[in-house]
Amino acid sequence: MPARRTPLVLTATALAALAVPLAAGCSTAQKAVDCARLGIEISNDVDDLQRSVTDTATDTDNAGKILDNLERDTKKLKDKSSNVDVGKALDHLQKAVGNVRDSLRDDKTPDLTPLTDAAGELSKVCTSK
Repeated sequence: MPARRTPLVLTATALAALAVPLAAGCSTAQKAVDCARLGIEISNDVDDLQRSVTDTATDTDNAGKILDNLERDTKKLKDKSSNVDVGKALDHLQKAVGNVRDSLRDDKTPDLTPLTDAAGELSKVCTSK
């Protein structure tokens, strides 16, 4: 009997060893999907903000709500990701959101270029994983 148990133990150990990378792979894949999904939401928020700001009369209430959505989506992604590149892109995005909010508060037309650039940077790092 002991001779028969050894192959079973080795087989179980081998299967367990294989399961760890597979689980990690699924975790990595899920993080990439989450990143891409939230990246799309953030891009949609940026598009909505561009429309809101470029309307004849800037709708600051709507723009404020969109900025709130951007901050919430950014925080969600930051909480889910430990990737350094994603973190840097999110930092750029958060800074750009703050600059847009400051411009709107000062009744100035915000420069959305840094915001769109940061959203593009985020999309790039999320899809390259």
